[in-house]
Amino acid sequence: METYQSTTPFGRRTLTLAHVATQVAAKDRAPEKAVHKWRIYQAICDARTRLGVSERALAVLNALLTFHPETVLTGEDLVVFPSNAQLARRAHGMAPATLRRHLAVLVEAGLIIRRDSPNGKRYARRNGEGEVELAFGFDLGPLVARAEEFERLAAEVAAAERALKLVRERITLCRRDITKMIATGVEAGVPVGPAGQGSWTEVHGLFRAILGRMPRVATLAALEPIAAELTLLADEVLSLLENHANTPNPSGNESQDERHIQNSKSEAPIDLEPALQEGRVA
Repeated sequence: METYQSTTPFGRRTLTLAHVATQVAAKDRAPEKAVHKWRIYQAICDARTRLGVSERALAVLNALLTFHPETVLTGEDLVVFPSNAQLARRAHGMAPATLRRHLAVLVEAGLIIRRDSPNGKRYARRNGEGEVELAFGFDLGPLVARAEEFERLAAEVAAAERALKLVRERITLCRRDITKMIATGVEAGVPVGPAGQGSWTEVHGLFRAILGRMPRVATLAALEPIAAELTLLADEVLSLLENHANTPNPSGNESQDERHIQNSKSEAPIDLEPALQEGRVA
């Protein structure tokens, strides 16, 4: 007897073009294509922000995957048909209304397809040999069809996270270096600017102004310009210290230089603590 697989959801649930596109992708996958269900699940977890699914929805997807007996997803037998009670139990006792909401999220995200029976219940029809002939429930086919997409998104998320981590580290290192180099410049009486024009107070003010633009939400696009400015400032301050260190000291020793700093021309103390506080990257 010829079987027919449903394409529309039961009851008042609507069919959208996005649902149709997901079904087309699942149907067009190569029959021999196979993916490790837990590896692809991990890729989906890593890419969840790009896919628009929450941790709770992923817990439901995890529960659905446990109802498929094989570790490798392949072929046509990818429909799982647990009852809501069974599914809720494996989703750590999730409330029925919450379970239904997250199932809808998984469908909308194109991760699973509803294969509803005529009466909306989930079950499998078996042949004389006891093999599943037709199942009504949730089709895991999109996980196989979109496997490369999920892995690509996961790789992009990982790359973005690494880039953000690196720029945060760069800002932290520049902040520390600039803070300590300014303190050294003040203590050693290093001249600032051509012919000693300018002051360390001005340098510190510039430093504070850069840190003052630090956003509350640290994104890569917002932090990269700040990191570039801090790097440039750190290089300039280091150049001042290096040039001064390479200049012969007419007084002959460091102790005489320290006494010279105590004269009336030395700068007022600079409080570097606010810069330390503002420089912290969330």
